[in-house]
Amino acid sequence: MKRVDTWSRRRAERAGAGVFSVRFLMDEELCALPKSMFPMSFPLALSPCRQGIAGLMRRACRTALVMAASVPMFMVQAHDWPEFRGPTGQGISPAKHVPIHWSGSSNVVWKTPLAMAGWSSPVLVKQRLYLTGSRAKSGSSGLELAVLCLDARSGAILWSTNVFMPDKGSGLHPKNGYASPTPVVSDGRLYAHFGHLGTACLDLKGQVIWRQTSVQYPPVHGNGGSPVLVGDHLIFSCDGASEPFVIALDRKTGQVRWKTRRPNDALSRKFSFSTPLLITHAGRQELISPGAGGIYAYDPLSGRPLWQVGTGTGFSVVPRPVFAHGLLFVNTDYDFPKLYAIRPGGDGDVTSTHLAWQTGRGAPSTPSTLVVGDELYFVSDAGIATCADARSGKVHWNERLGGGFSASPVFADGRIYFQNEEGVGFVLQAGKTYQLLARNELGERTLASSAVDDGTLYLRGAEHLYRIGKK
Repeated sequence: MKRVDTWSRRRAERAGAGVFSVRFLMDEELCALPKSMFPMSFPLALSPCRQGIAGLMRRACRTALVMAASVPMFMVQAHDWPEFRGPTGQGISPAKHVPIHWSGSSNVVWKTPLAMAGWSSPVLVKQRLYLTGSRAKSGSSGLELAVLCLDARSGAILWSTNVFMPDKGSGLHPKNGYASPTPVVSDGRLYAHFGHLGTACLDLKGQVIWRQTSVQYPPVHGNGGSPVLVGDHLIFSCDGASEPFVIALDRKTGQVRWKTRRPNDALSRKFSFSTPLLITHAGRQELISPGAGGIYAYDPLSGRPLWQVGTGTGFSVVPRPVFAHGLLFVNTDYDFPKLYAIRPGGDGDVTSTHLAWQTGRGAPSTPSTLVVGDELYFVSDAGIATCADARSGKVHWNERLGGGFSASPVFADGRIYFQNEEGVGFVLQAGKTYQLLARNELGERTLASSAVDDGTLYLRGAEHLYRIGKK
């Protein structure tokens, strides 16, 4: 099998690595990965067979020198994880050598106490970790809502910026907090969203560039959905108790660019917490944003509604959509969850024509789904994991992992990683046959989804942020 060099000295030094090393990807592996997984700077060199004997010899010599300087050998190119569910927004990572076994004390590179609470997922950009947090303001009923930055190598907190200090919060679900939405980082800017309490843009040194507090709505159980960037727009859903809407802010100024009401006034329960997903279908960009009563698609530039699939009275939708094989995989309803496979495209109400298949068996209310190859993976809030054929919905296996689940699964290095609320991580071999590789007890409550890098998992617990990997 052919191999492709994916690492260079200059890029290692640019990333700030103290040592550098080389990793090889099989040509077949690269072909199997979507281009959107790789940032523009991801160096994919031609394989030796395409460069001739001279190129092969030059590459072999350079590789030998680089490998000789590598300590340890498994250190490879870093992969950014810049938003909720990573670079594709769908939980897929090209990382290698991701740990299989760990506990609260073994394979822990570092463990940093967090003085602020929150269930936002950590995001990773250029060896810096960013996350949000909240705490009660001393001596008052107010809150401090902050963004934190940590050094990914050492776990040291580099800065913490209080972005908002509201006089009071709102009613919360027992599994929610004031810092649940995950920030997004792009082009040297970080966008932090705290629902109805405000949205802000910071530079990567912690200086606030703008704040937006005029976007108000009546929350139910707090805030949950994370923002997404589409061109010059920062887009998020505001699905509160009444008059829910989706909104786009100017990423440079924070000013409102468009605001579109949800068409669900007839529902008694209108609230939801989902994060939108941008897809391109038949040459058209579609922003997929599930909410109460339906799965909705919008033009991301104008906010114009494109199509919708009705879901009855379903409400409190949490999972982020996934798009693969020409199908959208979307969950709906919290009390009686269902998983829908939908063909995108069309105009208006396409419920009767675009629903490919659906299931209520083992469907999650909170964790998002995951598609790897031809298989769809998901876990119910009650801990039942399922692998099904993505195109047809035919179930390959259905197994109880145990515990309650809120975090969304991730895929890396041929494996599926599930993390339950009790702090137990389950590592499964991806495939049509159920194969549990490891059950890892962290010893700390975990509701946030993981971030992934080569040789590393970043896990946020109730009190600490962990870097899992070899020391």
